[in-house]
Amino acid sequence: MSLTNPARRAIEHADESDFALKVLQSNAVVLVDFYADWCMPCRMLGPVLEELAREAPDVRIVKVNVDENPGLAIRYRVTSIPYLLVFRDGKPVAQHVGLADKATLRALLAR
Repeated sequence: MSLTNPARRAIEHADESDFALKVLQSNAVVLVDFYADWCMPCRMLGPVLEELAREAPDVRIVKVNVDENPGLAIRYRVTSIPYLLVFRDGKPVAQHVGLADKATLRALLAR
């Protein structure tokens, strides 16, 4: 019996070396959370993303630290965090800037 939290496994981290594999080449809908460790709204979003991961196993949730991956932040024009970007078939289809509740995230994924 595993004691690993399923939500922890469901939320992945990506960097510039594996972003294409985890996000752009994924067959699933991918919600990317561009964040920084020092950002309080980003920290507050964490539990909401974990809950969403438990409730929506068909959605891939990927976190990208903008301080460690400035190239990705520039590429996707991240100027404020948290910055949420939804990808379908490797293309960004919806975005949200700032703290979001679960209902907002579900609406974002439905676009």
